[in-house]
Amino acid sequence: MKFNVKEESKTRLVFELKGETHTLCNILKKALQDVKGVETVSYKIDHPLIGIPTFLIETKGIEPRKALKEALKSVKTQAQDFAKEVKSL
Repeated sequence: MKFNVKEESKTRLVFELKGETHTLCNILKKALQDVKGVETVSYKIDHPLIGIPTFLIETKGIEPRKALKEALKSVKTQAQDFAKEVKSL
């Protein structure tokens, strides 16, 4: 996965996640929606086979990069919890 910032300000972040698909993008979008201060979050993939996911985050009261880090921590925790559940089966 390659993270490429396209646009950044105090309340807006636009970035690409090269090498990813809807699977990770949907999980990340949901986690970002749960972060306090995130006003808008969306992503698009222009072509289903060769497109690069492009995210948009708009915030109020929190910097977009900080919101992204919080969301990624949440995703990591969820993945670890899921792995523990699978191991216990």
